[in-house]
Amino acid sequence: MPAMLELTLRCSVCGTESADPTQKTCAACGPWGILEVHRPLAKPTEGPGVGIRRFLPLLPVPEHLALPAPPVGDTPLVEAPRLAFQLGLDRLRLKDDGRNPSGSLKDRASWVGAVLANGRTAACASTGNAASSLAAMCAALGTQAVIFVPERAPAPKVAQLQVFGATVFRVRGSYDQAYDLCAQAIERFGWYDRNASVNPMLVEGKKTCGLELGEAEAADWVAVSVGDGCTIAGIWKGLQEMYRLGVLERLPRLLGVQSERSPAVFNEWQSGGDQGPARAPNAAVADTLADSISVGVPRNWRRAVTAVRESGGEMVLVSDDEIDAAMRDCARLGGVYGEPAGVTAVAGLRKAWPGGSAIAVVTGSGLKDVVGAQRAGGEPIDVPPELGAVEAHFAG
Repeated sequence: MPAMLELTLRCSVCGTESADPTQKTCAACGPWGILEVHRPLAKPTEGPGVGIRRFLPLLPVPEHLALPAPPVGDTPLVEAPRLAFQLGLDRLRLKDDGRNPSGSLKDRASWVGAVLANGRTAACASTGNAASSLAAMCAALGTQAVIFVPERAPAPKVAQLQVFGATVFRVRGSYDQAYDLCAQAIERFGWYDRNASVNPMLVEGKKTCGLELGEAEAADWVAVSVGDGCTIAGIWKGLQEMYRLGVLERLPRLLGVQSERSPAVFNEWQSGGDQGPARAPNAAVADTLADSISVGVPRNWRRAVTAVRESGGEMVLVSDDEIDAAMRDCARLGGVYGEPAGVTAVAGLRKAWPGGSAIAVVTGSGLKDVVGAQRAGGEPIDVPPELGAVEAHFAG
């Protein structure tokens, strides 16, 4: 990345700043010293329809680098009055980020990562969405993606990787084990690190979701599912920047939502401590069915907790059954088909019952997890090819 791009990286632990744009974590604080990008604010360019390209003045992306052609961003805000009524809200809008090219919000981060890789092989560990988005963006630029997925990654997501031409390693273990192996391989082969948990540039891509929300009518709450923590941190940063630019009239409160079976960030928020789940020797193994947020050792927990606290918000845990119910409700009452992790924010709104107006960020399409959709939606009605069988069903 050219030195002329004006930015600094600030450690989220000690506040030390660095002008080296290739640095990933703080030299003093070690691997848990997650960095945050700071650069001068500039208003986005006018005109929807070009995706996140119009946010280039707010992104750490030099203008001369090749950009992927697929139009990432500018995803719709869907009014959901029937779902709002069921959740006890005055108004509910669903930010449908499943409309991105590979079907998830992760395209925003991978767009930035593929650009900054600048022709190099890019690699990441993922339960599926970050992987497929990186594979898609690298394919658009004609570069190579190397992906490490845990063995329980959903087959539709792995299929996306194969079709886009990525090199896929399916690791016999958990996401955290896949992440560790990926980190070792990146160090060994010198690949570009697309892991948003430690690469601060990737969170800037996720920030664009918050920038878009900052252009819409303000809500009392913005609900976001939480796995590693970098998505909610990025969205909060985008909202703050639009507020500072005078585009957003008031900041919302954040509702961070985690699965009961992957609660590491929630536990840290609730305890008010500062040790962090990433340092805990007995960190629990995450095994939620919402695979995209199934993270036992989150690297970005501190920025997530800080974002929720700064907003005056809350965090809440939901069960896998509550996530399945949200998947049905989001589709049947809101018209948006989200994967389990994608609708976890809606499950959190039901659990927290915050009142007022809210935006729920649906981070991924239901087409990402067909098995999850079959579980949540139930079985079809088997009948012989006779009208009488249909009549009997409705008569009964």
